[in-house]
Amino acid sequence: QVQLAESGGGLVQAGGSLRLSCAASGRAFSTYHMAWFRQAPGNERDFVAAVSFNGATTHYADSVKGRFTISRDNAKSTVSLQMNSLNSEDTAVYFCAAQSIYSDLWRYTAESRYDYWGQGTQVAVSA
Repeated sequence: QVQLAESGGGLVQAGGSLRLSCAASGRAFSTYHMAWFRQAPGNERDFVAAVSFNGATTHYADSVKGRFTISRDNAKSTVSLQMNSLNSEDTAVYFCAAQSIYSDLWRYTAESRYDYWGQGTQVAVSA
């Protein structure tokens, strides 16, 4: 079992920045690929960014490329999402998720392939 807890959400003006963090506890953090997803009101949950188990590989949704940066610290069992140049379309609940490296090929955008999820943290961007 892995428990995930997000923090760092809040209200920010358009153009501002926020840094989200996700703390993991339980089984070996370094055996999981990690990702951030988000869900806006009335929408499905969408992929935002992912980082491989060792931090060597990252992937981003086109909508956040160049603005968001995902990183992880395996020693601290945390994954972070630095969000810059925020706009109203970034308003959503943000979730972190973990996918075991012992699964089949890492499908980082596939919500169904993630084994564990946090409860989410709200990000609101005002115009």
